[in-house]
Amino acid sequence: MLFSDTLSFMRAWLRAPRSIGALTPSGASLARLMTTHVNHLDGPVIELGPGTGVFTRALLARGVPTHRLALIEADPEFARALVRRYPGANVISMDAAQLGQTQPLFGDERASAVISGLPLLSMPAAQVAAIIRGVFEQQLHANGAFYQFTYGPRCPLPRQLLEQLDLEAVHIGRVLLNLPPASVYRIGRRQRESVAA
Repeated sequence: MLFSDTLSFMRAWLRAPRSIGALTPSGASLARLMTTHVNHLDGPVIELGPGTGVFTRALLARGVPTHRLALIEADPEFARALVRRYPGANVISMDAAQLGQTQPLFGDERASAVISGLPLLSMPAAQVAAIIRGVFEQQLHANGAFYQFTYGPRCPLPRQLLEQLDLEAVHIGRVLLNLPPASVYRIGRRQRESVAA
């Protein structure tokens, strides 16, 4: 982790503490777990709230080409830094809650995965619902998955929202070597068991 990234993160937290979930960027161990199930052959990837690009670097290390990344960042300073750091990526400076009102970010092709660094637990419920609806109804292909980490004891998506959208959350791991320790969830469309004839 770069010291300048930590300083940028702390300045962003001071500007808007509710939109930044921690005082420092996520660690490399959390970035590896968040991206471990992403296969660059499955399709493009959307990252929500990339901040200083910790998860972005992990995605690139997993073989996702820069031009197959869409980085959605609401903080203008982070967005400008991401444009400089990852010139081939599609950096979009906007609130992720607007994903449902935008055209699919990769045209006719839907994203295979969404990696979220957003602090969902500190966001209003309506904003969280708009983000998740936009991801699953507009941006993600049918078998795609949404990966979210949390510092809390359970999945940060409300059970009611998961049920409304017919989604299921699976805990895929915990990273103790992160400050603070974090858990990672994979959220996807509920799989229906086929009934044998």
